[in-house]
Amino acid sequence: MSPPQPDIEIAGRRIGPGHEPYVICELSGNHNGSLERALAMIDAAAATGCDAIKLQTYTPDTITLDHDGPGFVIEEGLWKGRRLYELYAEAHTPYAWHEALFARAREQGVTIFSTPFDDTAVDLLESLSAPAYKIASFEAVDLPLIARVAKTGKPLIISTGLASLAEMAEAVETARANGATQLVLLHCVSSYPAPVEDANVRTVPDLADRFGVVAGLSDHTPGSAAAVAAVALGARVIEKHFTLARADGGPDAAFSLEPAEFTALVADCKAAFRALGRAHYDALGSEAAAADHRRSLYVARDVPAGAALTAADIRSVRPGHGLAPKHLPAVLGRPAARALAKGEPLDWSMLAPARAD
Repeated sequence: MSPPQPDIEIAGRRIGPGHEPYVICELSGNHNGSLERALAMIDAAAATGCDAIKLQTYTPDTITLDHDGPGFVIEEGLWKGRRLYELYAEAHTPYAWHEALFARAREQGVTIFSTPFDDTAVDLLESLSAPAYKIASFEAVDLPLIARVAKTGKPLIISTGLASLAEMAEAVETARANGATQLVLLHCVSSYPAPVEDANVRTVPDLADRFGVVAGLSDHTPGSAAAVAAVALGARVIEKHFTLARADGGPDAAFSLEPAEFTALVADCKAAFRALGRAHYDALGSEAAAADHRRSLYVARDVPAGAALTAADIRSVRPGHGLAPKHLPAVLGRPAARALAKGEPLDWSMLAPARAD
């Protein structure tokens, strides 16, 4: 196991074990080819309370070949039957949009960065002063790309996806050898959508321990349960896809959250972090009022002075202002020091010494 990595920082926001989870809103291709929709998505994403908005920066020609031979047509899953080139032509965010999208996010006061897929994308993002970079799960084996991004010196987030432990080790080694000092690994299941039973979020703390990094989850499961569970296990970066409306369609719409759902995701992840607290067994200030509702010993009926107390006289009931119930055996048989009235909380001063036999 590696020593833990210190906190990292993206655009002034500290990220690490002692900080709230950093929630990334992934726009992907759900703009459906419309710049106006993409800008509206920026506005809606910013309103969810997310910490960052992320794009994907590629063209169909920088990510695949215009070809329909073996492997270039998807054979199963959400995009079955689609040619890679056509799918990426539909899903890509044109380079010409990036300046406007970066500007809109900054106007909204939210951090924005992207996933580059080749050197031209890195060059574009550097020209826009991107504060961080993400390597997609399928590109985790593209060591030259990782090296190029690492050389920017910016914080680097890498999704694991199908990468084996050996391949992840190569990716981490390459990133660090080329200048990446702030590194995040995101556990990711490369299934779209991913069944929640495949989420295996226990992998998140294992990644942190194995590689000495800040770890998190790139989540393709429905809803927010996997993300919240991951936060409870130590995830400090959560990435989830976003859309204005699943009914509008889009390449990734089926596993994306709508604005109200994403708002809830952000709130739930941050609340889960706050709920972790610390291991403790002392009463909290917020519990003070509840103390009245604990059980204690009370006089259950009028008792004359000097009468020996019986189980019919003293009962363990709510509220909690009398002696603790554990004292009941010591109380029974003791004479009443004075007349006791029904409803009085029992106190030692109300009892005379036990009679000697």
